[in-house]
Amino acid sequence: MPGNPSLILASSSPRRLALLRQIGIEPSATVTPEIDEAPLPRELPRVHAGRLAVAKRDAVAGRLGAESFVVGADTVVACGRRILPKTDDVEAARRCLQLLSGRRHRVYTGVAVRAPGGRSAERVAMTMVRFRRLAEDELLAYLASEEWRGKAGGYAIQGRAEGFTLAINGSYSNVVGLPLAVTVDLLRGLGWRFAP
Repeated sequence: MPGNPSLILASSSPRRLALLRQIGIEPSATVTPEIDEAPLPRELPRVHAGRLAVAKRDAVAGRLGAESFVVGADTVVACGRRILPKTDDVEAARRCLQLLSGRRHRVYTGVAVRAPGGRSAERVAMTMVRFRRLAEDELLAYLASEEWRGKAGGYAIQGRAEGFTLAINGSYSNVVGLPLAVTVDLLRGLGWRFAP
């Protein structure tokens, strides 16, 4: 059986790269897409995640020709209709974690794939996460760890924040940044085959 064409991950996220490797997919390249990630006015979280995944995929596919699979993804943490930011300063991280403390929230990841020849497909996965109420000392310790830096909603489920998590309903890998079963379904639907 001939091998697959190359696969390009349209993301600079080390977490997404590690997740693909976990299921035996080794991208030939990771490329940071240059797009505006700001939400549109009144844009819902699910729509925002899907739109950005498509934009990332298309930005990279447009630069690299038609000979590779290209996977784009975007993860959004939402509290109700509110899209929480990717936190770059400690006060933003504190606000996010205080908002999420003791309540449920949703994590959406849009995944968009383009195959060689131009066929494409996309989907948005959703996972419900429930945090226990956070004590001030553990909140301060988490903020001091800087694990929140650059993370949607101010936390990384695969790190210390797993200790905040009472329940997850849906894909764990979605909360990390790439719903693996959805990604595999999209790739296989467009002709990707796993080699033995």
